[in-house]
Amino acid sequence: MTLEERYLHMSRERREPEPRPRPSARREEDWDEPPRRRKKSARPAARKPKGKPRRSRAASIGIGCYKALVVVSALIVAAYIGLQLMSKAPEQKAPVNNTPDNNAVVVGDGSGDTSQADPNALERRDGVYNIFLAATDVEGFRTDTMMVLSYDTVQQKVGVVSVPRDTLVARESGNPHLVYGPGGLEQRIEEVSDMFGIVIDGYVKVDINGFIALVDYLDGVDVDIPLDMNYDDPVQNLHIHYTKGTHHLDGQGAMEVARYRHDNKTSPNYYANQWYTDIQRNEMQQQILVNLSKKVLAWDSLTKINGFVEIFNQYVETDLTLNNMLFFAQKAVDLDVSTGVETSSLQGNGFGLYNGYKYCYELDEQSTLDTVNRLINPYTRDLTLDDMNLARADSYHT
Repeated sequence: MTLEERYLHMSRERREPEPRPRPSARREEDWDEPPRRRKKSARPAARKPKGKPRRSRAASIGIGCYKALVVVSALIVAAYIGLQLMSKAPEQKAPVNNTPDNNAVVVGDGSGDTSQADPNALERRDGVYNIFLAATDVEGFRTDTMMVLSYDTVQQKVGVVSVPRDTLVARESGNPHLVYGPGGLEQRIEEVSDMFGIVIDGYVKVDINGFIALVDYLDGVDVDIPLDMNYDDPVQNLHIHYTKGTHHLDGQGAMEVARYRHDNKTSPNYYANQWYTDIQRNEMQQQILVNLSKKVLAWDSLTKINGFVEIFNQYVETDLTLNNMLFFAQKAVDLDVSTGVETSSLQGNGFGLYNGYKYCYELDEQSTLDTVNRLINPYTRDLTLDDMNLARADSYHT
């Protein structure tokens, strides 16, 4: 081999690359394919994650109701908190002291030491409020119906005592019947307060047309009438005709039954119905009041709130503030009218004579004392006759 041939042979050997080692898994037909273009071994394709399972219609409705319930609950909680912030208990007025021994509620230097406290002092019970309820007659200025309502917001008890319109008041001059006399509602409240030795924290006066409107708005009221009623008064356009038994009355009917006092003298039952005095009349009014209260506090009355507000604004006069009324409304939610309300009328003699006036209703002392202590006494101790100011008749007529 010549030198030139030897040189060419060495150059060819340097240019030819050595073969790469064959992988054990490489196929023979892929040997000449560049590495970067070789296909990867086949692998199972990864599964795409499936979407969330579609809810059934019932499940969607259930979840929607749940969300709505959460929202409503939040609104109720917010409203409750708002009522808590807005409601305000009425101010409890200072005790009435009729006897010289009770001129001071607490004896001492006011430092908190109660060792010198007068055992006869009158102290208010926490959470007990006395409200004077009055309804006017047709003319709109005489308080024809008067009641004292005591609400114990702690024990959830309500006591209602009706005060007969002809109750004897020891006035120096003028008509001694409670319903009459100068001063209007404020004077009646002062006289009742002095008479029973109690405080009155507020009043609510209802126009008789407001009473009719309320009964009609509540779709009537059930009343148990104890006797046949037959009375006509063309002057007042008052016509009362009902038979004994249970009746469902509208506003006009409830007003007529509440105002009934006796039959006309021409009625065959006039003398038989003489026992139906102001006491029975008060008891009828209390029955209507309690039955109306049950309907007002029923759950289905929540939809009638706007109507209540309209009637209240149009026909009711009160010295209670909106915050005070919210306070009582909030407390009344827990009141069971069927068991937590007790009513009573005051016993007495309706044939009293006083300063020449007839038919003055003289209250029975012991019965009145017991009733006041049981139902409307706002103090921590029982009242005595010395705490009261019950008028006595000059004489009696038949």
